[in-house]
Amino acid sequence: MQVSGLKNSKFFFIFSLVLISLLSFKANDDKTIIVSKDGKGNFTTIQQAIDAVEDGTSVRTKIIIKPGTYREKVTVSAAKSPIILIGEKAENTILVYGDHASKQSAEGKNIGTTGSSTLFIFSDNFSAKNITFQNDAGPVGQAVAVLTTGDKIAFENCKFIGFQDTLYLKGAQDLQDQSKVSRNYFKNCYIEGTTDYIFGAGTAVFENCTIYSKNNASYATAASTPQGNQFGFVFINCNLIGNAAPNSVYLGRPWRPFAKTVYINCAIDSTIKKEGWHNWSKPEAEKTTFYAEYNSTGAGADPSKRVPWSHQLTKEQAKKYTAKNILSGKDNWNFTKSFK
Repeated sequence: MQVSGLKNSKFFFIFSLVLISLLSFKANDDKTIIVSKDGKGNFTTIQQAIDAVEDGTSVRTKIIIKPGTYREKVTVSAAKSPIILIGEKAENTILVYGDHASKQSAEGKNIGTTGSSTLFIFSDNFSAKNITFQNDAGPVGQAVAVLTTGDKIAFENCKFIGFQDTLYLKGAQDLQDQSKVSRNYFKNCYIEGTTDYIFGAGTAVFENCTIYSKNNASYATAASTPQGNQFGFVFINCNLIGNAAPNSVYLGRPWRPFAKTVYINCAIDSTIKKEGWHNWSKPEAEKTTFYAEYNSTGAGADPSKRVPWSHQLTKEQAKKYTAKNILSGKDNWNFTKSFK
């Protein structure tokens, strides 16, 4: 009797564990929302799908965006739970709007650079793949395609299209507390623009990306890295190309004095100026910025012509510039899981 009772209790215990495990797996499974312009999904706009995402839970919502051009401004509020946007491919799944900094608001004021964005990402744990994000205002000044202030943001196989100020990694830009963490990861992405088209205070790694300087381009990056941050923008195994005139585009200039921008194993074409970097007419910034390269190749990569206040890293120094080392952080963020 006792033996039988013991077996039964063991069986019940194991069965309970299995059941709890299955329920827990189900509870943590992604929710799915489908966006389709033809009305065959849950919603016809991306913003409607974002609004339907629950606030403040750990369950991720997968938003499948069917092919189409979605002309809308989209805001992902800070309260939103983890989200992944998935398009079919960047060429046929497009989010676009055409605001620009000098456009007037309802109150008769300029909406400014920040207000011009097509997509605002204020939440943490946001990712997207196979989508084009565009601002099609044209060459009319600052016109942002994507703005991020959240942490643990990741993009794969995405395109960012614009002219001036295409990609705004805002981070702690306007915060009194500059210690707010804002990590961004870009894998196999395409980013194009003319002036300061990758800019802001966030930390970002661009891995195997194409950085395209359009006709009349001038500056690829304008970092505003907060003082004390070890990393700003880091480009790893990227291609810098474009149809800008030869020797006309700087690798970067400092929006704020402690700007950090580093290129590791990048192919740099002739559009990039021989001197590489500009001080934004702030000579004192030459002492506080950190602009560096390691193993740059191509017609625009002659280290002997670079400005003397930039750096050519040694092999040993370059070792710390890995996506994992830059982005893991205190919480050991596994950014590779963002796309799964």
